[in-house]
Amino acid sequence: MAYVTLQDVKTSLRITVADDDAIIADIISDVTAAIDSYCHRHFEPESDHGPAASHTHYFTPLLEVDSGDLLDWRTLNLRHDLAELTSITNGDGTSIAAGDVVLLPLNVKPTSFIRIKSAVNKTWTYSGSPEGAVAIAGKWSYSLNVPDDIHRAALAWSEHMYRLRTGSAPTSVDVTISADGSAFVSSGMPRGVAQLLRPYIRRS
Repeated sequence: MAYVTLQDVKTSLRITVADDDAIIADIISDVTAAIDSYCHRHFEPESDHGPAASHTHYFTPLLEVDSGDLLDWRTLNLRHDLAELTSITNGDGTSIAAGDVVLLPLNVKPTSFIRIKSAVNKTWTYSGSPEGAVAIAGKWSYSLNVPDDIHRAALAWSEHMYRLRTGSAPTSVDVTISADGSAFVSSGMPRGVAQLLRPYIRRS
């Protein structure tokens, strides 16, 4: 998973040879991880089965005050962004249909909570041990495709990190040179990147 491609960066830098492909690929990987860390979220689905595959997260159907994941007995706090719901298995092993729940917040993506509808005669429950009893399968990320702002931020930051190697980057950030001679931003970001990322920071 990366928010910008090798060719995107090379084209923007007007690089036509493959001499630094491995270096640029490493920079892209580092920048992608840095964006995730800064925003406290992922911007493209990931799983062990492929970058866009559905996979399962597990939740404890106890109230948050009891170290569980429930705001109340109908509302499950996912604690991560859910871009697309695949299936729900309650803690007692029964399936919950997509039509029996509401994805919250309403009319906004990504989903942060799943609420069982008031008209449905069900609550989050379990049989046996409650820990990790509820299974939610889906595509876990901010969105199914990388937002344009995130792509632009990743491209600008990757270009900046590459230019640090040549000494041609703007001196608008603090730069540290590691023991192996690699340059990295120790504080701050390239001009404009923070503005692109700020609206996407996860607040809770």
